[in-house]
Amino acid sequence: MHIFESIKSSIMVPIHPAGRPFIAIFAVGWGILSMLSEHLFYPGLILTLWCVYFFRNPIRVTPQRPELVIAPADGRVLSVEDLPPPEELDLPKGKYTRIAIFMNVFDVHVNRAPMAGEVTDKFYFPGAFLNASLDKASTDNERLGLVMKTDHGPTIGFVQIAGLVARRILCDAMEGDRLSVGEQYGIIRFGSRVDVWLPQPVKVLVAAGQTTLAGETMIADYARGAKANAESIAR
Repeated sequence: MHIFESIKSSIMVPIHPAGRPFIAIFAVGWGILSMLSEHLFYPGLILTLWCVYFFRNPIRVTPQRPELVIAPADGRVLSVEDLPPPEELDLPKGKYTRIAIFMNVFDVHVNRAPMAGEVTDKFYFPGAFLNASLDKASTDNERLGLVMKTDHGPTIGFVQIAGLVARRILCDAMEGDRLSVGEQYGIIRFGSRVDVWLPQPVKVLVAAGQTTLAGETMIADYARGAKANAESIAR
């Protein structure tokens, strides 16, 4: 019985509401293709199942320590760099670390809040649709950013970035909203990227090439960053 429950839980994953119209369209297309030719039955089935798979929204268990920064997206860490944040985020002056996470078309695309706090600003910037894995995508591509005054203290930014195939960014969070860490706030359709801008000092817990799970993977720690900074000053 336990084995069957495990199989059921891995297959019967919740679907994000934004995907339901697309799944319906794919299913209707599959039916039409099947009527046109029996050879199109399996290609149509595969595409429909992929669409269901793309919009899956699995349950995640989020670490609750307030000083932790949790991955806002599933995917691969593209880079961890110390860079000045984009001007449109209007973040407080200081040094920042950017963690960029790339989502391919097989990753879960539901985005989650990296920390708990209040959304103090929201901006949308129309742009190009370059490959989201390119570094210039963070400044040239269509994107939507949120600024959050976190409960732990620092003000952070996180930006949804459209990609080569992704042409639609959905963000439910509004200025003035409070988000819990790991709370779902948006989705990007069909391959994309999320950048997180963290004021220093902060201890980064991931490296380029590592994979992350939205709402679960710890990507940075402000407590350890403050401790390391204090030790550096003491020396």
